[in-house]
Amino acid sequence: MRIKRSSIICLALLLMSFSFSALSAGRVGSGPNPYRDCGIGAAIFVETGWAAATSNVTWDLGITAITSATWSPETCSKKRVKTAKFIIDNYDNLIENVAKGDGEHLVAVLDIQGCSSKMQPEAIATIRSNISDKVLSKSYSQKDQIDKASDYYNAVISATSTCTI
Repeated sequence: MRIKRSSIICLALLLMSFSFSALSAGRVGSGPNPYRDCGIGAAIFVETGWAAATSNVTWDLGITAITSATWSPETCSKKRVKTAKFIIDNYDNLIENVAKGDGEHLVAVLDIQGCSSKMQPEAIATIRSNISDKVLSKSYSQKDQIDKASDYYNAVISATSTCTI
């Protein structure tokens, strides 16, 4: 039986990726469940694990979810998925709140991220600074809603990286 050279290369890369993820991971089973917590399914079905898993398998046989869990497990956090969904669903209110420097939507997104009330003023100041740079740029008006929400999400993640409950 003849084995193709490309098959050997693919197998070697696959084994290396598993070795790398095993070395960089904590204890076995400590990472996210790729089918339930990662990929497109987790983004759509935040509160329903079985629906997220079904969606991931149906969409692309779970390849995106497994890739996310292997190479960037931090993106599989339900907290981050909830944050992203909250931002896209409430973007207009969040932009208004951040312009004012306070508001229920702004506090809610910080709560979702687990930012303690003690740390929220600092986080709000950081979000305001990061978002004002984006909003004042010439290209802002050309961006679609997803790109604007993505900018806001990145500002929130950056601002809450040092928050603790």
